[in-house]
Amino acid sequence: MKMNRLGLPIKESENLVTELNILLANFQIYYQNLRGLHWNIRGKRFFDLHIKFEELYNDSQLKIDLIAERILTLGGTPLHTFEDYIKFNTLSIGKNIHNDEASISLISVSLSQLLQIERVILKLSDNINDEGTNSMMSDFIAEQEKTIWMLTAWLEQEI
Repeated sequence: MKMNRLGLPIKESENLVTELNILLANFQIYYQNLRGLHWNIRGKRFFDLHIKFEELYNDSQLKIDLIAERILTLGGTPLHTFEDYIKFNTLSIGKNIHNDEASISLISVSLSQLLQIERVILKLSDNINDEGTNSMMSDFIAEQEKTIWMLTAWLEQEI
């Protein structure tokens, strides 16, 4: 079995890069959705949500950079065009959403979908003892699960 400079199997690392690029594309759409929500929110909860959406898009921007850097670390090339982001995206596009509940719902559903992709990556990285990717996915998952819990509490829904 051929190994890369990190001591990871080359073929499996390439598969991992593919999945990380799918995550990257979806995070880019999630980020852009958050920007749109931040800009377009209206109503009595405007001030609180405007700040919260900014917090979330700043966090997602950091995660996007971490994902791209991990792809590079594994020897891949991160996707970097809108064409690729749209091609590999599975999230709903939040266009012209002004309502608070619709905004929070979109974020919650999007995070749930990102979790599914991250769990696939976690399993693949675990299978090849890729602790760097494993650790990153574990951190993302734990944080996003807590955020989903908070969002569903805000929506007065059950998890």
